Amino acid sequence: MKSNIFIITPPFTQLNTPYPATAYIKGFLNTLRIGSVQADLGIEVILALFSKKGMSDLFENAIIDSAVSDNSKRIFALQDEYIKTIDAVIQFLQGKNPTLALQICQEDYLPEASRFAQLEELDWAFGSMGTQDKAKHLATLYLEDISDFIVECIDENFGFSRYAERLGRSANSFDELYESLQQSLTYVDEILIAILKERIETIEPTLFLISVPFPGNLYSAFRSAQWVKQNHPEIKITMGGGFPNTELRSLSDARVFEFFDFITLDDGELPVELLIEAVASGEADMPLKRTFVLEEGKVVYKNNSARSDYRQSQVGTPDYTDLFLDKYISVIEIVNPMHRMWSDGRWNKLTMAHGCYWGKCTFCDISLDYVKIYEPIAANLLCDRMEEMMEKTGQNGFHYVDEAAPPALMRALALEIIRRKLSVTWWTNIRFEKSFSKDLCVLLKASGCIAVSGGLEVASDRLLKLIDKGVTVEQVARVTSNFTEAGIMVHTYLMYGYPTQTVQETVDSLEMVRQLFEAGILQSGFWHQFAMTAHSPIGMHPEKFGVEKETEIIGTFANNDVNFIDKTGIDHDKFSFGLKKSLFNFMHGICFDYELQDWFDFKIPNTKIPHDFIENALNEDNNFNTKPNAKIVWLGGKPEISSFTKSKKGNSWEMMSLTFHDKKEAFTIQTNKNEGEWLVALLHKISVYNDKQLTFQQIKTEFELDLEDFELFWFSKPILTLKEYGLLQL
Repeated sequence: MKSNIFIITPPFTQLNTPYPATAYIKGFLNTLRIGSVQADLGIEVILALFSKKGMSDLFENAIIDSAVSDNSKRIFALQDEYIKTIDAVIQFLQGKNPTLALQICQEDYLPEASRFAQLEELDWAFGSMGTQDKAKHLATLYLEDISDFIVECIDENFGFSRYAERLGRSANSFDELYESLQQSLTYVDEILIAILKERIETIEPTLFLISVPFPGNLYSAFRSAQWVKQNHPEIKITMGGGFPNTELRSLSDARVFEFFDFITLDDGELPVELLIEAVASGEADMPLKRTFVLEEGKVVYKNNSARSDYRQSQVGTPDYTDLFLDKYISVIEIVNPMHRMWSDGRWNKLTMAHGCYWGKCTFCDISLDYVKIYEPIAANLLCDRMEEMMEKTGQNGFHYVDEAAPPALMRALALEIIRRKLSVTWWTNIRFEKSFSKDLCVLLKASGCIAVSGGLEVASDRLLKLIDKGVTVEQVARVTSNFTEAGIMVHTYLMYGYPTQTVQETVDSLEMVRQLFEAGILQSGFWHQFAMTAHSPIGMHPEKFGVEKETEIIGTFANNDVNFIDKTGIDHDKFSFGLKKSLFNFMHGICFDYELQDWFDFKIPNTKIPHDFIENALNEDNNFNTKPNAKIVWLGGKPEISSFTKSKKGNSWEMMSLTFHDKKEAFTIQTNKNEGEWLVALLHKISVYNDKQLTFQQIKTEFELDLEDFELFWFSKPILTLKEYGLLQL
């Protein structure tokens, strides 16, 4: 298939789903009626490597000598078993061979090396896992054993979701990467180049776009560009994506342009369109947008186009055509439930809003356009895109990849999904703000939301204020409780080593986390150590946060991670193992009674957090006053109505009985006839399937036209019962 434009994600990113950048660009080019072909070379290399032929070639090329570990010698000795089982295991992980799970779970089918040693420790974790999940985990260990063998005996840079990542991390100088690119192709390089060669010769592009989301894609991106430059110098090559957007903003090393003709920054739509026009015209001085080029031996940044960037409503629907959607591999690497979602199953990726509506967190790159320029997309357009993607991909799972999804837009999206009667599964990243009431969480769950992730960061109110997170620990507790009660899984990002953080605050943060898990309102979490970046408020003004930069030297290549000196002098590294080990146990509902000291092999102070801090936060009286402008929505259906007469002490009056059916059970409420008739009419008006929404004040006013004591009615037993079954105040 010939096309002027070829777009790739180089190895390696994810095994279970394509990284969305190429699909976003292809969808945009569709709006311009410009044809393009895309490829995820990461999954294609993995499938070539992890196949019967790939395994046979692998063992033939392996270097086995006296220095090789006993583990690799064992794998080499069992090579026939690996060659025999590999195709069946890959098909199983692609969802094409489910019956193999029974054989895998008998634990005499797969060859086992060192990764399986952890099974004894994890045996208890499989209590709630079904056969398919357990088999996926065992098959994942099997692949990781092979990966260990590859790293030791074939290619030290190999990794399933990253390749030669160390060459891209904090690479202020291009020297090491450049030197690596002068070496002979590695075994994995040869597989990559063979696939790329076939694609280039088939497509015959004039413009080759390489998206580099992470440091672990960088080396392969340069290898791909290098081969095309050497063999097809007529093809123009450009790099874009998350890595250049954050790391290459001060690029000055001319050697980079031995491999690439252009490097674009930030939103790629307009820069790519202008590059297409420039390449088609053949003119050297065409206007460009946010693009590095080489002129007279020097790197020049060109941003001389007067055209404005496209609005989010104009960029089109991500298009996954050309990608091998049925060949991605679902793995279960660890039992962390949120990490499992990242690595298991196929997700269509979408964005609710460009940038972050909060845009204040001091550790975040809020000075960059991809964060600071906030632009939401209308809920009806989002649903249009969801329906189009479901039709094209056959998948109804969506991961909204926002910096932080706005609560009001999440509400509008949920209502639109329900109104259209779409059956979807979705999850996203949020801020734990008080807008996420119990009723909003119930609505989100009803629309198909199954999980949210958000940053608690440092569980200390002093540091949360310094971060400018805009939340308190108590608020996070109440919000996570609302999500959990609605049946939505909550994952939190946790941070240690933030500037000026004391040992006491680290210990107190751990105690907060312990209590949150013990209360059952967090299901998943991950600790990471603070890293300073050049484009964050801390990186730009470190003196305001009690730290200083180690050096002011700006490199000629990547410049984002900043080494710094924390004047507290605390060695935060030593907390890493204890924090992560305790969290692993808390996630599995155990060891809450351990002393915090038990997690560390050095002395720590006692926590100053009361043992019932989170419990008290959850038990605080909420303000039950409904805001006049709150939207009232009914998620349930129409009731079955019957009338009867009630008598007491010689008096009788007419009553109504309303019977409702939800997905699990039927329930009945009783009211007097007048209120019952009014209520039936109201439920029809405020049904989630109606476009028009009534506010609490409008409903109150309407009630009082013919009836009395609205508050008495609204807080009566029948209405409180309806609130348990889907009468929401949003």
